[in-house]
Amino acid sequence: MEYTQLGRTGLKVSRLVLGTMNFGPQTDEATSHAIMDTALDAGLNFFDTANVYGWAENKGRTESIIGSWFAKGDGRRDRTVLATKVYGNMGPDGEAWPNHDKLSALNIRRAVEASLKRLGTDHIDVYQFHHVDRATPFEEIWQAVDVLIQQGKVLYAGSSNFPGYKIAQANEVAARRGSVGLVSEQCLYNLFERRAEMEVIPAAQEYGLGVIPWSPLHGGLLGGVLRKETEGKRRTEGRAAATLADPEKRAKLQAYEDLLDKHGLQPGEAALAWLLTRPGVTGPIVGPRTPEQLAGALRALELELSEEVLAGLDEIFPGPGPSPEAFAW
Repeated sequence: MEYTQLGRTGLKVSRLVLGTMNFGPQTDEATSHAIMDTALDAGLNFFDTANVYGWAENKGRTESIIGSWFAKGDGRRDRTVLATKVYGNMGPDGEAWPNHDKLSALNIRRAVEASLKRLGTDHIDVYQFHHVDRATPFEEIWQAVDVLIQQGKVLYAGSSNFPGYKIAQANEVAARRGSVGLVSEQCLYNLFERRAEMEVIPAAQEYGLGVIPWSPLHGGLLGGVLRKETEGKRRTEGRAAATLADPEKRAKLQAYEDLLDKHGLQPGEAALAWLLTRPGVTGPIVGPRTPEQLAGALRALELELSEEVLAGLDEIFPGPGPSPEAFAW
């Protein structure tokens, strides 16, 4: 396993991040535990979750599954860099009682205590803001986080789904307070969706944040969806179905699969390997539902894409170009 430091910190994390969103809704507890054991045995030490995972009336279920895995002992917690998130409404009926969601100091305090209890641990390594809270000033957010750091309940803070200007604003306020500020940003980033290269990734690099791409296969579309569709192994719905119904986007995916087939590469592994070549990227989040899917993701770490393949991928899925030239000139 290859490790890198998370942004400007001294924290060493694996170059793949284990996403746990499927634990509970898609994957039962026993299989979830097996996946985490396999990941840790392979050296994958960075696990990501969120307080809302489990969804609907089961919000918090995913954290509880991780907590029951930690409770098995054998150094599981000490060997894991644990990241979770705060922001979402934790009410089961979809409506939050005032101050039970977003990033007020009150909700941050409440949410941390609840996550710690479900996770069965005394601290969270990377506590992430799941979304921008336009109503709460960063001075209040950092005051709450600094208290948690002083208490030893949180070690680092990160963001998720932040635009570039909010990353800058958050860290400028933190600097004025003498706080550490954000050390990571989780953003939607993959071959199909490269808008993060415009502002988010440059801001993250400027302020020393590690970039953690989510949905690296773009909802499965970059995992060989057309081949699976032909073989009857996948039924597309929702966003994936809408994408495949677009002739231009479908043609891009066909060109993508043809290119990788020509070079004897598996689409999902190649999509992950491409992200590992991108400047500023710490590691993409992989969210396996089965141990077999995790094994495929781990193979991406051993894959080196040739210049010919990288050039072909850029031709099929061109990025926006350097910022600000991409939108200014």
